[in-house]
Amino acid sequence: MEPTLADMHAARSVIAAHLPPTPLWSYPLVDRIAKATVLVKHENTQPVGAFKIRGGLTLLAGMTPAERRRGLVTYSTGNHAQSLAWASRVFDATCTVIMPAATPGWKAAAVEGWGARAVRSGDSLEEAEAYARDLAHRTGARLISPGDTPELLAGVGTLYLEILQACPDLDAMVVPVGSGTGAAAAALVAGELAPDCAVYAVQSAASPAAHDSWHAGTLVGRPNRTRAAGLATGRGYALPQRMMAGRLADFLLVDDERITEARRLLATAAHTLAEGAGAAALAAVLAHPNRFTGRRVAVVCTGGNADATELSTLTECPEPAA
Repeated sequence: MEPTLADMHAARSVIAAHLPPTPLWSYPLVDRIAKATVLVKHENTQPVGAFKIRGGLTLLAGMTPAERRRGLVTYSTGNHAQSLAWASRVFDATCTVIMPAATPGWKAAAVEGWGARAVRSGDSLEEAEAYARDLAHRTGARLISPGDTPELLAGVGTLYLEILQACPDLDAMVVPVGSGTGAAAAALVAGELAPDCAVYAVQSAASPAAHDSWHAGTLVGRPNRTRAAGLATGRGYALPQRMMAGRLADFLLVDDERITEARRLLATAAHTLAEGAGAAALAAVLAHPNRFTGRRVAVVCTGGNADATELSTLTECPEPAA
């Protein structure tokens, strides 16, 4: 089932009871370097540091008390995990997150800090998913896919309603892609409310499964080597791919080095700590000037949960170019 614009408006009412709209701000130095008017949607300011919180709230709000008692199981390396943990705490539900064995300890601790249970299993997200499926089958808990759950996508759509309400005359929105829920929601919202606003998806060239699935018109798997955890998916997800088909202006790739440069620019010129995925949209604007120069563009800083390696690279910040 694909969520509709009406579902996203309903989700907005749910989210408004718990969270204020996030800022949409511009910065002169970013505009100068990008040669465009760039508006940054600051989802890094959410309580879990990422946009995924919107989907978690929407999902849990729609579950019955009995479903919440049975609990939910999901698989994630970070922001999706925190989203469901946070929302489960709000709605007093049981939540278990399966994470690959190599997931940094602080990410598991963040999930447990919100009251959920973090379990390490497998050497990849795919192996963690297999364990989660088995656990849900054995316990009767609801299995939650990060990409193929309509309620999550409906919740994510609320941030694009906020963007277009604040700035209805945008030329483009640029959205980072892991599973693709954000870009799918953006494409639907823009298509309904601002058809002249082009929506661009962007993914790391080191983990191009969603990009290649969109261009091929079928779900594919690809090696998953990006350093940006929020972009690290090794396969396309069916629901967002269906919704992105025919709706995106294009699906772009940027390399991890470009993403690092964009994180540095956000830190120095926009006072913003972004994780890799949170800087990918700006990286795409900088890497593709032929598409964005002179235009009014919103970029979504999807998260600020930078890991230790990402934090260390910020110490190498050069002065922004004029």
